[in-house]
Amino acid sequence: MIIAGEASGDLHAAKLVEGVKQRLPESTFFGIGGSAMRKAGVDILVDSAELAVVGLIEVLAHRKVIFGALNQMRDILRNDPPDLLILTDYPEFNLRLARTAKECGVRVLYYISPQIWAWRQGRVKKIQKLVDKMAVVFPFEVDFYARHGVPVTYVGHPLAHEVKASADRDTLLREFDMDPHRPVVGLFPGSRRSEIKRLLPIIIDTARLLQQRRPQLQFVLPIASTLNPALIRENMPEHELDIHYIEHRPYDAMQASDAIVTVSGTVTLEIALIGTPMVVINRVAWLTYHIVKRMLKIDHLALCNIVAQRRIVPERIQNDATPEGIADDLLRMLDDENYRREIKQGLAEVRQQLEDDSHITDIASVTLGMLTD
Repeated sequence: MIIAGEASGDLHAAKLVEGVKQRLPESTFFGIGGSAMRKAGVDILVDSAELAVVGLIEVLAHRKVIFGALNQMRDILRNDPPDLLILTDYPEFNLRLARTAKECGVRVLYYISPQIWAWRQGRVKKIQKLVDKMAVVFPFEVDFYARHGVPVTYVGHPLAHEVKASADRDTLLREFDMDPHRPVVGLFPGSRRSEIKRLLPIIIDTARLLQQRRPQLQFVLPIASTLNPALIRENMPEHELDIHYIEHRPYDAMQASDAIVTVSGTVTLEIALIGTPMVVINRVAWLTYHIVKRMLKIDHLALCNIVAQRRIVPERIQNDATPEGIADDLLRMLDDENYRREIKQGLAEVRQQLEDDSHITDIASVTLGMLTD
């Protein structure tokens, strides 16, 4: 059984499945995921698009769907248990399922750690009781889990060698029927329906303001594989903006952009690996924000900033996520060559750190080891 509750987890879990199937062709996988896992041969019982929401208040609004999926997986663990349960990120759901697995004697591999080093560090005690092995993707996570007595293996970040555009900027812009001689701003509203409703209006207001200030600007907007393109278009305003929609090619959209406004999450690491300057934004329900703020143990939200342990790219969170402020940041990236060079150098350092393959065990080997031990 393999569980991925959102788009990035779907991609990483799919690679894991492909790696295991190459070495153990008779293995079968089922569970929760999206199109990438389905393509890799996983029997998808629940589509992850139904579960992908962020924020305490937002989760409550989707409680019926989420707990319906959880109970469906629990019933399988109890009545027809698999040889191994693989959990990918998505901690609130997955740690509940891990408890059931432990009660049923099913071994648990947790691939891609919840960010408990960032907030709610007390959950490491629960992980120590419920998880047989953590497979982590950042070097600093090894020490964190080892200190708390959790078996841990560093498998490297799955994106480190995978995030590549298919061509250079100018070639891509011609392919997208855009002008290579005009600057391009990427609009990245996220992969979850809740993000689209919450953050796309801010992003569009930013684009409108930018176009007023710089009429020559062009915009690209990638549509995540977990989203119906109609969801994006129905949330777009009727006014004219020079926006080009890009489906199924997020890395090419990153490469084609000169600067990007993006929601927080794994996408910020992907953009960092491409090397495009970005502004990271987020805004959640008022109560969610104030609860989470009290629990945070780190100074940064963007993953590239967390890996670098310093503020490489600007973050605009909650009330600071205004179209005026975001537009100012983006224009500085386009106009100030020294500032732009400084950001790109910092992003290159992040990429170099993640591409270091020293002391890495691949995730397929870890999975097979747990199946054969």
